[in-house]
Amino acid sequence: MLENVVRENIDKEGLWLVITFKTPYGPLDTMEKLEEAVKKAGWEVTFKANWWTADIPYGLVRIDARKEGREKIILGKWILGRELKIMKAQNLGLEEGKEEFFRMVDSITSTLIHDPVIRTMREQY
Repeated sequence: MLENVVRENIDKEGLWLVITFKTPYGPLDTMEKLEEAVKKAGWEVTFKANWWTADIPYGLVRIDARKEGREKIILGKWILGRELKIMKAQNLGLEEGKEEFFRMVDSITSTLIHDPVIRTMREQY
């Protein structure tokens, strides 16, 4: 299912491909599934990163990919669910995609700032 959505949308116009979905997998497995889908679509992964929060089970995967001189940034916005279910896929231009990326990272990191362990670590360093 995720592979089909990536394959159908990755070659479309726009630097960013944003996929919103539910996943039964944890953060690292979710990133791996998205990475596999990108590779199966014929793209080379040049960068990958993952942000998530434990309090509210949601996160963000970013994969930068390249194919035949083209670049694409794939954002997987996920929330934990019982099964893999695609909710939305859209291609965005440079500015729209960048705003969505920073908004999502800010959302996750602002949640983490309230975590007592992270707050203590920040105070020590």
